[in-house]
Amino acid sequence: MNGEKGETGTSHSLKYETFGSLLKNVVDNRGKTCPTADSGIPLIATNCIVNNYLYPIYKKLRYVSEETYNTWFRDHPRPSDMIFVLKGTPGRVAWVPDPVDFCIAQDMVAIRADERKIFPKYLFAVLRSDYIQQEIEGLHVGSLIPHFKKGDFDDLKIPIVKPKLQEFIGNQYFDLSLKIDLLHRQNKTLEAMAETLFRQWFVEEAQEGWEEKPLSSIADFLNGLACQRYPPKNEADKLPVLKIKELRNGFTKDSDWATTDVKPGYIVENGDVIFSWSASLMVKIWDGEKCILNQHLFKVTSEDYPKWFYYQWCKHYLEEFVSISASHATTMGHIKRGDLDAAMVLVPSKEELKEMTIIITPLVEKLIKNTKQIRTLEKLRDTLLPKLMNGEVRVRY
Repeated sequence: MNGEKGETGTSHSLKYETFGSLLKNVVDNRGKTCPTADSGIPLIATNCIVNNYLYPIYKKLRYVSEETYNTWFRDHPRPSDMIFVLKGTPGRVAWVPDPVDFCIAQDMVAIRADERKIFPKYLFAVLRSDYIQQEIEGLHVGSLIPHFKKGDFDDLKIPIVKPKLQEFIGNQYFDLSLKIDLLHRQNKTLEAMAETLFRQWFVEEAQEGWEEKPLSSIADFLNGLACQRYPPKNEADKLPVLKIKELRNGFTKDSDWATTDVKPGYIVENGDVIFSWSASLMVKIWDGEKCILNQHLFKVTSEDYPKWFYYQWCKHYLEEFVSISASHATTMGHIKRGDLDAAMVLVPSKEELKEMTIIITPLVEKLIKNTKQIRTLEKLRDTLLPKLMNGEVRVRY
């Protein structure tokens, strides 16, 4: 692309149109509970719409029969529509792929942009922008469960730029999002391949002579800090705090900060294995920036065993740990170090482990490389959009 930075202080003269006036169709099945079946056509709910992904993700799916699909719904999404969440997490939006192999549940709508008034991919980019997400948050109605009504569409003002610039912004945003989505899907495949190999080696074809050890003996589980006790001393002496929320969704403007003046072990780097042992139990290879470890997380490391080995064993026991956590009569379910001692793992010979490592390490390294690229592309995409809209960055067509 050819681009030039605008002069200091210059900007586009934006005009604004109401969200509702830019749409030519809204598919709304909200408020109606759909009859479901054990199999059939996927029925996506609001949990399937995540702003980190271009298309809806298939998570905790329900299904409808073909008869229900054909007769019960008012209408269905079409390719290049957008799915817009109204309740729970209002404002989340995803692009509808071609072909469409799902239908939508209540608490969400499919919206279709009026091409005569706005470039659809530009509207998609703007709806996902921090500015519009904050505007939607300010329009939430409801104290317990936030929701955004169709009647509120005309209260949301969408900034409009020239048509050619709309196309440029929309296409750039969409292409970057597509690349990010492909990397996410590749990572999902890599994770599945690694898990399949692990299950084959250690469950289906486990050798009788392999040594049995506690999970706690193959890796160090370092508990994090109560970071509020370690406030930053100045702007140069601080790192964001990695808590359960950040482990799941990444850092936000509301994330906490702590001083860098802590022992090196409490600093988390991209590629470290992190285990949330309290509240929302999960095991992840951290894919974000350098940060400080919170007290509800373990940083898992080992000098004797490869990363993939202890990472996969932690994941193998995760479902059991979740069950243990749920059985504790506390507000925040958790596991104890004794649970790590009780989880037994199989350890092959050094030669066998080395052969396995040669096979599986490239998968893990590719996964880590992809996650770094995802973060880079997300930062580029989300930084470029507002600069293009306000004229800080100019483009030649």
